Amino acid sequence: MRDHAPIVVHQLSATGGRRVTARGQILGLAYSDDDVIEFLRRAGLPAAEELLDDDAWVEWRGGHPHDWGDT
Repeated sequence: MRDHAPIVVHQLSATGGRRVTARGQILGLAYSDDDVIEFLRRAGLPAAEELLDDDAWVEWRGGHPHDWGDT
């Protein structure tokens, strides 16, 4: 059993976007769910859209899941 999810969507940055990491490696800065899905596809997860709400795979830190700071 894992202690935490392998993918982390970090808190919203002051300049916008949320850093996305996989096992500690930076995948990129996401500005939407679509960005996260694309990063995960590039990392070899073809069904990435199905993983966003699976807490065994993705941990959303420092805010609500799917919160991109839209005003």
